[in-house]
Amino acid sequence: MNGVICCVYRSSKKDETYLYVDKSRGLEKVPEALLQLFGEPKSVITMLLTAERKLARADAKKVLAALQEQGYYLQMPPASETYMQEINKHNDKLF
Repeated sequence: MNGVICCVYRSSKKDETYLYVDKSRGLEKVPEALLQLFGEPKSVITMLLTAERKLARADAKKVLAALQEQGYYLQMPPASETYMQEINKHNDKLF
């Protein structure tokens, strides 16, 4: 079973925003500008991340690819229900 020991941090500034990093590299690959917007990283969990692992709001394969390519994965909050209803209202006008 191949995988990455992954640390997940939650943002101190943005609700429901998480940063995944390879534990061996820590936050060194995360751009300074992103860290300033993210705020102080609060540790949530350290886990073995594999392609088969189920994550609540992210695709493990995409997270692993991002960790390999850029050194981190940023999980943004889900779109709000109101925003999605507004989009749906505009879509109805197209038909």
